[in-house]
Amino acid sequence: MNLSSLSFFRSLRKDNHQFAVIGLGRFGRSVCSTLHNFGYQVLATDIDEKRVSEALTEGIVGHALQLDSTEPAALKEAGIFEFDTVIIAIGNYVQESIITTLNVKEAGVPHVVAKASSEVHRKLLRRVGADHVVFPEYEAGCALARTLTKPAILDRFDLDPDNSIVELIVPDEFHGRTITELQLRNRYGLNLLAVSQDGKFQINPDPTKRLERGSAMVVIGCNKDINRLPI
Repeated sequence: MNLSSLSFFRSLRKDNHQFAVIGLGRFGRSVCSTLHNFGYQVLATDIDEKRVSEALTEGIVGHALQLDSTEPAALKEAGIFEFDTVIIAIGNYVQESIITTLNVKEAGVPHVVAKASSEVHRKLLRRVGADHVVFPEYEAGCALARTLTKPAILDRFDLDPDNSIVELIVPDEFHGRTITELQLRNRYGLNLLAVSQDGKFQINPDPTKRLERGSAMVVIGCNKDINRLPI
């Protein structure tokens, strides 16, 4: 996540309970299903009538319509322009994705999230007004590569390209040693945020606490320093 993403998420209305999702491919379906399960009202659209019918039959959305999102009149008639947040999930069709994004932004939709299929596509989406662009295949690929090369890292939140918060398995070298003895800040330039115990995390743990093999710890710091940990 970068600063522009942070400003986008801050601008989202907390009382918004309605979302429109354009495109019912794998990504669009997963967004619809998750929002629907969380109790939000979702209107989904797709140019393929079969996909629309399947979404309704499977109950992953409350409402779904077949329409061509490159036609502003069709979007207006469906009420898409009245939504506070619209997700453009047709990333594999670059031209349609860009035109649809342009349509909803020109109509005044305040929050538009669009899926990109390439770096060039991402730049074009930003240029026509997308407020936030997601790149799921790229992000999934990066996550897989990290998991394969650093299996001790259980989860990761990128603050920016250089700094992260990571949850990792306590290294064997740290077993039985107190937080004070480890001197993570002096030795690695990292700050310890939490450690796990009995399935729960202790935030800002006592410096005298001894770490145990097999438990987890959460640290924040520079990626190059995180990579120096004995994992």
